[in-house]
Amino acid sequence: MSPVPAARTETADRPGVRPLTRPSRLRPGDRVAVVAPSGAVPEERLAVGLAALRDWGLDPVVMPHVLGARSGLRYLAATDEARARDLQDAWCDPSVAAVLCARGGYGAQRMVDLLDWDALRAAGPKPFVGYSDITALHEAFALRMGLATLHGPMIGAAVFTQDERTRQELRTTLFQPESVRVLTALPGARTLAPGRARGVLVGGCLSLLAAGVGTPDGRTSLRGALLALEDVGEQSHRIDRMLTQLLRAGLLDGVAGVLLGSWAECGPYEQVRAALRDRLGPLGVPVVEEFGFGHCPVSLTLPLGVPAELDADARTLTLEAPALR
Repeated sequence: MSPVPAARTETADRPGVRPLTRPSRLRPGDRVAVVAPSGAVPEERLAVGLAALRDWGLDPVVMPHVLGARSGLRYLAATDEARARDLQDAWCDPSVAAVLCARGGYGAQRMVDLLDWDALRAAGPKPFVGYSDITALHEAFALRMGLATLHGPMIGAAVFTQDERTRQELRTTLFQPESVRVLTALPGARTLAPGRARGVLVGGCLSLLAAGVGTPDGRTSLRGALLALEDVGEQSHRIDRMLTQLLRAGLLDGVAGVLLGSWAECGPYEQVRAALRDRLGPLGVPVVEEFGFGHCPVSLTLPLGVPAELDADARTLTLEAPALR
């Protein structure tokens, strides 16, 4: 693996967040690669996910370390070098039309600097799908390649293997993106702060965004962005701490609006809401809570890097362009 080139960070002459390059949609018969940049996926769950991809008419190929290998650290699918090689080989294979993550967990940050970003850029844009720990890679693809990606279910995750709507939302986005121009929040969503806002959609897992501050893939500004946030297993005081870190770093200055997803296993939601309201309310921008993405039983697919309008009162997100070309 070659040394990592400098990240594309925001500067005075390139402020805030701008629309990114959208990859091409998938077609029946396309070959797609399945990777595990973080933890390994159980074989039985992988089998269910692969069967769904084949039902869609895709030809999935599983990279060598998706099911795990001896790495010394049991929470990683393999060594950092092996996981990075899997992703790079998949991306640089001209026969592969898209790269789909098998699961999250932990470890994407550890291998992101081992990728040859010159080679990835030369290979061209492709759809890239994942969420949770994969947020680290979403940010890297955005800043190093200027590439729009999909915050969507991983094929070995329970939400993909068990929920039909979640699968169909991703399938439609991949094959017929022009038909998914309006994303409506799932039942139970509420307006935390009213209004409308336009901006480029960014974000993902809060803890990964906070952990990225000060790194080569850490943003210096989210000005003009519609910020999507969710997390799992973080108590309200930790959510407060991470939001406070983003606030103190100046990242939330000029944010246009906020979409809040799921906060599974984060303790009583009333306490989580109190922390979210306290930290985000003073921004004075539209905010929708429990929109329906992330670690939840049904999960929408969000196109990161695409301009959109958030209507907090109607609880809708209207894309200005399809997620894929």
